[in-house]
Amino acid sequence: MGIGPVIVCGGAGSRLWPLSREAYPKPFIRLADGFSLIQHALRRAAALEGARDIVTITNRELAFEVRDHYAELGLEGLRHRFVLEPEGRDTAAAIAVAALEIQAAIGSDEVMCILPGDHTIARLDAFVAAVSSAVAIARTGRLVTLGIVPDAPETGYGYIEADGADVVRFVEKPDAATARRFLESGRFLWNSGMFFCAAGRMVELMERHCPDILSGCRASLAAARRMVDESTATVQVELPKDIFATVRKQSIDYAVLEKARNLAVIRCDIGWSDIGSGAAFAPPSPRDARGHAAIGPAVTVDTRNSFIHSADRLVTTLGVEDLVIVDTADALLVASRHRVQDVKTISARLKAENHPAHREHRKVHRPWGTYTVLETGPRFKIKRIEVRPGGRLSLQMHYHRSEHWVVVAGRARVVNGEREFSLDPDQSTYIPAGTRHRLENGEPQPLILIEVQTGEYLEEDDIVRFDDVYGRDLQPSKPSRSS
Repeated sequence: MGIGPVIVCGGAGSRLWPLSREAYPKPFIRLADGFSLIQHALRRAAALEGARDIVTITNRELAFEVRDHYAELGLEGLRHRFVLEPEGRDTAAAIAVAALEIQAAIGSDEVMCILPGDHTIARLDAFVAAVSSAVAIARTGRLVTLGIVPDAPETGYGYIEADGADVVRFVEKPDAATARRFLESGRFLWNSGMFFCAAGRMVELMERHCPDILSGCRASLAAARRMVDESTATVQVELPKDIFATVRKQSIDYAVLEKARNLAVIRCDIGWSDIGSGAAFAPPSPRDARGHAAIGPAVTVDTRNSFIHSADRLVTTLGVEDLVIVDTADALLVASRHRVQDVKTISARLKAENHPAHREHRKVHRPWGTYTVLETGPRFKIKRIEVRPGGRLSLQMHYHRSEHWVVVAGRARVVNGEREFSLDPDQSTYIPAGTRHRLENGEPQPLILIEVQTGEYLEEDDIVRFDDVYGRDLQPSKPSRSS
């Protein structure tokens, strides 16, 4: 019997805006060591003794980015199962799909290790030891969770009340006074969101407590499109949109954990953080004598207990304290260090106002590569487009804009109306509005070009797809934000 790590990669990470966006969420944020949160999650999963297939559950639109982050690590000997959701239906559906997939592909006795893809754990050895203890208990048929020994009255975490190794109850995020009482009692642990259960046992629990969710996920898996790549030991399971969209949204905590009996908890001190509340907003980094830390270019004078994260530009501060400053290419956040948990209210307001900074960065990731908006003005927009080797944009057309492509590096394969041809550096083509077109990189190096758009309407929802190798929706009946 082995163990099956399940990495859950999703969510908007609204408390980490502007680093995290809906289309490029929290797991892809890179820490001071250069590794992303999802890369750290994979490294932890690979370190577990007896780990077999790594199951990663993520959104279909994020799949290629996840695989790119994994590939950067160069870890060998791993088998991957990517389960792709057409839309998020919360964690109960994600865990149901994982349990059914592991049960069918590996066996009912395989112990699932549910690992969020957006946390940090400083003490890997302690984590591996805690997981080993949890797995041993899970093999007896119990559902086991990891509880973090608290070192502060944190109001941003859920809690577990424990009697020895037995879970008494789960508690929602408390107010400050309640959190202090929890800390003083010694009976409460932070809920890490990591838990362990045999796949067959999880299916039994969901059959009892949320049978409708389990049934919808079973139907989704039965109709899923599967792709197997033996050369990379990879299986991709793409869930159907029409069926999966009917699955009821609910968290695994409400659907199963809070209803199940005989739950166990492993107390642990593993240097855990969910990177999303209080001081944990800032990834761990060296601090100076004034309690100040920075990632990226920064010059500070008389600055105390603050954190700066700058992607490119120089950030300077003078005579300030207790601030969190996050500077990205298209948005700047300046917040009180004591209010960082409330950053999600800014993200929510941007979403309500349909501001693009809620969903995407200026550099936007797509399955075929990236594009970066360089400048926008009346009737024009300029982009830098980079197509990965083998990348292929959809066959598409636009109603309201024309495009002019100029190749900077690499060789482009182009469909422009009835013509198909190649473009080398310094060569260009003009695509009038209403013309079907496609861009492809068949070379081993990246293709880079500059795109100049002109027209009365230049938003990303002006697109009609006729063919797409990545399985995205064709000829949408209403505007789509993907391109």
